[in-house]
Amino acid sequence: MNIEKIGNELEKPRCAWVGKDDIYQQYHDLVWGRAVVDRQELFAKLCLDGQQAGLSWLTILKKQRNYEQAFFNFDPLKISHMSEDDIERQMHNKGIVCNRLKINAIIKNARVYLSMLQKGIDFSDFIWQFFGGKTIVNCWQSIQVVPVLTVESEQMAKALKLHGFSFVGTTICYAFMQAVGLVNDHTEDCFFYTSACRAARD
Repeated sequence: MNIEKIGNELEKPRCAWVGKDDIYQQYHDLVWGRAVVDRQELFAKLCLDGQQAGLSWLTILKKQRNYEQAFFNFDPLKISHMSEDDIERQMHNKGIVCNRLKINAIIKNARVYLSMLQKGIDFSDFIWQFFGGKTIVNCWQSIQVVPVLTVESEQMAKALKLHGFSFVGTTICYAFMQAVGLVNDHTEDCFFYTSACRAARD
């Protein structure tokens, strides 16, 4: 075991919201803020962010694999066929948040996603349209100045709700935007900030 290497990993300057939990650090270092264009991956992340409402993101992150198992790796077609019996089973699944409204929202959102696709609306194009297909690269010096919602998140939330999506409020949409690289909100003191800027979609 290379103790020096592990020590260097732990000492990396990260965004201030990242705690000492290994899962959180790996999520920040490898996932958060990377531009996502795959429509099903975007759908999955939006669903997971909706599960966060009223809870910490770390709580959902620790349950992510359980959600993937419970909801067919977020395959919208398979989710759309879930029955009342399936919902009842998930209400007793201790590996996820047993909230009926949140469970129903995933199923409802899958059906809306498929309806949009049938109408010729690609979910990735729909999401990225609010940014002209480009990542908004911010230059925040500290977490204190990072917003929790923006004009874009309000527009996205409104549009998603008009289509029929649930658990897509403005703050949920902004957290989603940050996570999938629609905006680069790594702060300037974060070790990944420069790489995030280079990797931004333009």
